[in-house]
Amino acid sequence: MKSSNRQRPIVAALLATTMIAGLSAPVMAQQAPPAPAAPLAAPAASVAAPIGTIRAITVVGTQRLEPDTVLSYTKLRIGQPYSQESLDQGLRDLYETELFADVQIRNDNGALTVEVKENPVINRIVLEGNKRLKEDKIRPEIKLAPRQIYTRSKVRADVARIVELYRRQGRFAATIEPKMVQLDQNRVDIVFEISEGPKSKVRQINIIGNEKFKDGELRSQMVTKQSRWFRLFSSGTSYDPDRLAYDQQKLRQYYLTEGYADFRVISAVAELTPDKQDFIITYVVEEGDRYKFGDVKVESDIRDLSGESLTKRLPMKKGDWYNAKQVEDTVDTLSETAGLFGYAFADVSPDFNREKESLTMGINFRIANAPRVYVERVDINGNTLTQDKVIRREFRLAEGDAFNSFLVKRSKDRINSLGFFQEKLDVEQKPGSAPDRIILETNVQEKSTGELSLSAGFSSLERFIVSASITQRNFRGKGQELRTSVNYSAYSKSVEVGFTEPYFMDKNIALGGDIYRRDLNSFRYLTNNDRDTTYEQTTTGFQIRAGVPITEYMSLALRYSLNFDDVTLDKDTYYSDPDGTGPLGSQCDPLLAGRYLCDAIGKRTTSSLGYSLIYDTRDNRIRATRGQNVTLSQDFAGLGGSVKYVRTRLSASKYIPLGSGFIFSLTGEGGYIHSLEGTRRDSTGQEVDRIRLTDRFFLGEPQFRGFDIRGVGPRVKRYYLTAETNEAGVATGKYIRNNDNNNVSDDALGGKIYYLARAEVEIPLGSGAREMGLRPSIFMDAGAVAGLKNPGTIDFQGYCDPGTGAPTGSTRVRATGSADAPVCGANFTFAGGNFQEEYLGDTLKPRLSVGFGVNWNSPFGPFRIDIAKALLKEPGDDNKLITFNVGTQF
Repeated sequence: MKSSNRQRPIVAALLATTMIAGLSAPVMAQQAPPAPAAPLAAPAASVAAPIGTIRAITVVGTQRLEPDTVLSYTKLRIGQPYSQESLDQGLRDLYETELFADVQIRNDNGALTVEVKENPVINRIVLEGNKRLKEDKIRPEIKLAPRQIYTRSKVRADVARIVELYRRQGRFAATIEPKMVQLDQNRVDIVFEISEGPKSKVRQINIIGNEKFKDGELRSQMVTKQSRWFRLFSSGTSYDPDRLAYDQQKLRQYYLTEGYADFRVISAVAELTPDKQDFIITYVVEEGDRYKFGDVKVESDIRDLSGESLTKRLPMKKGDWYNAKQVEDTVDTLSETAGLFGYAFADVSPDFNREKESLTMGINFRIANAPRVYVERVDINGNTLTQDKVIRREFRLAEGDAFNSFLVKRSKDRINSLGFFQEKLDVEQKPGSAPDRIILETNVQEKSTGELSLSAGFSSLERFIVSASITQRNFRGKGQELRTSVNYSAYSKSVEVGFTEPYFMDKNIALGGDIYRRDLNSFRYLTNNDRDTTYEQTTTGFQIRAGVPITEYMSLALRYSLNFDDVTLDKDTYYSDPDGTGPLGSQCDPLLAGRYLCDAIGKRTTSSLGYSLIYDTRDNRIRATRGQNVTLSQDFAGLGGSVKYVRTRLSASKYIPLGSGFIFSLTGEGGYIHSLEGTRRDSTGQEVDRIRLTDRFFLGEPQFRGFDIRGVGPRVKRYYLTAETNEAGVATGKYIRNNDNNNVSDDALGGKIYYLARAEVEIPLGSGAREMGLRPSIFMDAGAVAGLKNPGTIDFQGYCDPGTGAPTGSTRVRATGSADAPVCGANFTFAGGNFQEEYLGDTLKPRLSVGFGVNWNSPFGPFRIDIAKALLKEPGDDNKLITFNVGTQF
């Protein structure tokens, strides 16, 4: 008698066709049939009736398993009676092991033959078609592995796991087709053919039941957005089940802040469109009635906290519309207030009294009694390079101090401002060994504080740039800063070495110094937007700095600088007689250079003593999100040396978080420089401004966006002239001025007083953009620089022979006149060309620009681009639409 499963033997293969390496023909894998079904039951009267006794059991077809192992999976034993039901149960038992592709039991009058075909061994797992999800993301989810026994249930489970991975990525149309390739020695390759499909978008968001607010207003509160063309780069248009639950909470939060205390989301359903491409989300809501605040008060069981006094400071008043967010913020504020008095574990709980008839919500904020807490110890974990003392000295609390939540937050901000650790730093408050003890545990994660920068770049300010710098902001783990830098561009070169010890001899005194050499080739714009070098300034010097705190937020910085400056002009370009052989000698010619440049040349020594008074409450000095900073600085030059002045500067900034990652900043600065020298005159004896060109304030790119470098403020523009001729081609004795900006040379002179204000909003981006270091912003800049003495422009001037009116070679005298009546006649030619000068821009009227920009920490160095439009400007100002810097710090 023969007993077997009604289904045909399972070949244990999934549909596949592939070429097996080394064979001349492809091996065809068969599609796996469904799982075996139980045999049909015998009539009820004969189900339990024994057929006979088992005389022998033979197992055939095994390869890896021993026959006894196969029999151990069944209840069939020699000498026991058997029936049709027991044989069928034996089949089921063997299939349930998932070790066999096919099992048959043949019965020959009690002699049973168990014929098995073992499931194959997996040779390898292959993934095909996965582009959006890399193998390192998928393979950890696959439980099948090489050298394991193949089972169909494990394949199904792995398929489900891979599908779930794609669903988390928003690809609900993804399909995975498992296939099996048979190899020799009963081995197989498992191939997962993946069709990823498009990312499933949210086609429509429907809201049913809302009467008080429009659909668009409610959709704006959600993280999930409807897929539209203008949201091409938005990640919020992808369907995410977790985000669906979050959006329900956002809806509820919005209604609760508007006074609808009974609001609830009845249902939220996401339906896949028939083409399996997009989702349609439908919310059914019940708004309920709108409530106002009833009686609100604070009851405190802590003796140091007066409930009556705290009640007066509550932000909500009776009759105001109910706002659940305001209630939550009040609980946090009361908890922080209790923490200020040392009650770290004070329990603040609001008791609600809802009056449905009057639609009011009374609230009683109860502050339960709690022991005053003291700091038992401060634990620091995670610092491998930074010494403990570097972190501990930033703590505003020490062991034994009364707990103060404000000082804990201040300590966290100071540690973050070091810039040595990742931003996700927190100071955890843990119970100590007694109810009145607390442990402050600081878990830090160090980041790289050493920077080696070798970069080449291009900037709209200095053209080609090459820079190399080495900076260690946490030298030897002691918080010291050591830096060296070398910079080279078409117009500037510098070498600097600096060192700062923030806690000299473990005292709260900062001490540092710098040694530097800086070469600057100042330039001006010529015709066709070309440039040439005007003066060359070489500065060699050093500075010594010291800083001491006055209060927690106020500090005093002192400095002494000694600079040796040498300012020169190219003799071949700006000297009337470069060799000095003529009667006038070798000297700077105002006709060629302008009196303002001739006045700048020479060697001088500047010995200055300065101070800065700083008030700083920013949460992070590196990248602030809240707080303010005010700095007053003065430098007195004249402690020896040849330059004497007083320079005063005042700057202030304020940062305000607007919520949702938006940060508003408002900054302003201004300065004034006053000479302590007497009257100064140039080589011609004319009085000139007492503040030298190299000591003045300049304004423009990059600090004033929308304007070119030194594009704002006092300047001399030189317009070139051409001789006027009549119809016959004969000179009339008059000259015509060319007003084309591309044919005008432009010399910025700077000023003695300036101001600059900026308003900027930093716009948050998604996590991917943040990881790339992208920080866009919109801004408005306003400012001006002025206050110079008119340098005395040249209306029309040259060298000629006054007797003949003809150009001369060696016997020249200076002559002046006007474009309409040159004293030398109509036929002479000026040395250096015919021109007319105009003094412009010396006014404190505000210049204004608006625009947007992006900071990007790119792989090849920091990058900053700004697009700004100058809305207000004065005659002579040079505006610029786009500015950018690559490869230099900004």
